[in-house]
Amino acid sequence: MQVVVADTTPVRYLAEIGHLDLLPRLFETIFIPSVVYEELQHPASPQIVRAVFNPPPAWLKIVATEVADDDPVLMALDEGEKAALTLGVTLGADLILIDERKGAAAARIKGLEFTGTLGILIRAAQRQWIDLAEAFARLRQTNFYCSEDLMRSLLARYKKQ
Repeated sequence: MQVVVADTTPVRYLAEIGHLDLLPRLFETIFIPSVVYEELQHPASPQIVRAVFNPPPAWLKIVATEVADDDPVLMALDEGEKAALTLGVTLGADLILIDERKGAAAARIKGLEFTGTLGILIRAAQRQWIDLAEAFARLRQTNFYCSEDLMRSLLARYKKQ
């Protein structure tokens, strides 16, 4: 079994656009730190996200995670990112699901493979589970931040495959 650890944003945005089902289809089980679960349940989180994770689906494993305060690689990250990377290292994760650039850079430094929301959608589209253009269009309707040029480039590259 592949060990996959997620930060908040990929899980949140997949839930928002109706593609949360891709996670267990692609990876079977997803581990998240308890702080990430708390972020998903926060009152500022969209209602659909709070609803989908209350109670959490069976494929989502919530793990209490202690984060070292003195790790310079993690200093610039938010609590969810710190905890996800710490859990990833602790579990020897095969993959970290994380969107933020600083978090991805820290994952790279820690020697962890990573992908984000867009990468997950591309993997699903390659298996012909979703229409990538439609998924990107749904993502644009949220507050997910990504340059339009990057989305167009990824879509064009996917269509050439």
